[in-house]
Amino acid sequence: MPATDPSAVELSLVVPIFNEEESVGPLIARIEEAMAGIAYRWELILVDDGSTDATLANARSAIGRPGLDLQVVALQRNFGQTAAMQAGITQARGRLIATLDGDLQNDPRDIPEMVKELERRELDLLVGWRKNRQDGLVLRKIPSWIANRLIGRITGVRLHDYGCSLKIYRGSVIKQVRLMGEMHRFIPAWVAGVVPSSRIGEMPVTHHARQHGTSKYGISRTFRVILDLLSVMFFMRFKARPGHFFGSLGLALGALAGLILAYLFVDKFIMGNNIGTRPLFLVGIMLFLSSMQLITTGILAEMLARTYYRDENSLSYIVRDVFSGEHPNS
Repeated sequence: MPATDPSAVELSLVVPIFNEEESVGPLIARIEEAMAGIAYRWELILVDDGSTDATLANARSAIGRPGLDLQVVALQRNFGQTAAMQAGITQARGRLIATLDGDLQNDPRDIPEMVKELERRELDLLVGWRKNRQDGLVLRKIPSWIANRLIGRITGVRLHDYGCSLKIYRGSVIKQVRLMGEMHRFIPAWVAGVVPSSRIGEMPVTHHARQHGTSKYGISRTFRVILDLLSVMFFMRFKARPGHFFGSLGLALGALAGLILAYLFVDKFIMGNNIGTRPLFLVGIMLFLSSMQLITTGILAEMLARTYYRDENSLSYIVRDVFSGEHPNS
């Protein structure tokens, strides 16, 4: 790590947690063990995403532990992993930010090596690759493999494992990206919107089988990924100019409608044929109406985009409380 003010936080560890009452205690212990002996100052931010069990109480019980700079951010209700991750990133003070899951499947011992690798390769984002993944084949591995290939092909950012939560970011870069909806699995694609894809890399990491609780994901996630991917593709290419997307489709349909109606005009008024009962006449009318609808939708989308850019400071979560204990690491 480069030399900095020793009082400044160099690394923030952000962990979203939801109904992980059995995992949160061992998780904190593993993080402390993994970060023991680190020469720079680090902090741990646990974001409780509206848990309904003892997760929040167990997390708060670690505040004040010697040598542990811990913040516990409690969201008002369950907003989802993406919003919880965004809340932690917003709260983070570190020059670098690491994210990982709270279910003990990611190994915190990989973090120091990932930090070194990110600095050595001068990257802005280093993504963990669960090369030896400890998950079910049908419900987790196969859908994940298909999703990773599909995401890489569409976004142009080719990684082996988009879904791994263990990632290291430069804080100045990830704070330029707004995470909304369920878009956490597409973070590398969003980051590629603000930095060159050459500054995004990956590194094999350890993956453990879940020890406590139940998985929050199932086969239905595959369908949500496809829908989210369409949104990502749209935002990456047309976020600032949605009118071009809808307008292009509208003009194409309008041109086709014009050709059909021009042909029918000639057929009716020059050739003298009856066109009132011909299906082609109805097709031409419907294409023309669809064209007008798409063009007006594009205009409305442009207006919404301008409103969005004026109101980019709106948040996708509500923080109820922030609990912290200042214990600088050395």
